[in-house]
Amino acid sequence: MSGLGIWNFVIIIFLMMTGLYTVISRGNLVKKLIGLNVFQTSVFFLYISFGYIENAAVPILTEGQTLYSNPLPHVLILTAIVVGVATTAVGLALAIRIKETFGTIEEDELHTMDSSL
Repeated sequence: MSGLGIWNFVIIIFLMMTGLYTVISRGNLVKKLIGLNVFQTSVFFLYISFGYIENAAVPILTEGQTLYSNPLPHVLILTAIVVGVATTAVGLALAIRIKETFGTIEEDELHTMDSSL
């Protein structure tokens, strides 16, 4: 784990806690989705950091090379990015429908409307 050393993990933890705080502290549904995306991005960085090996080559057999990096974490992250974009699109579509139906996307106001029914 050379290169950035421990700093990449400090950045990952900062992004993770920022995303978690945003999800917990904000009442706006769009802001909650943004917080989830920040949290998700920190997880992507974490997996990519675990998959990095210094001085490693791509996994193509060449003469004289003995250290290869595993492409699996990068492939999994690529799949997770696609799933994350699709999930965000569905979440934003739901937020639009909630806004059209109830006139707000603030969580407190939605709870007040729900309890008054």
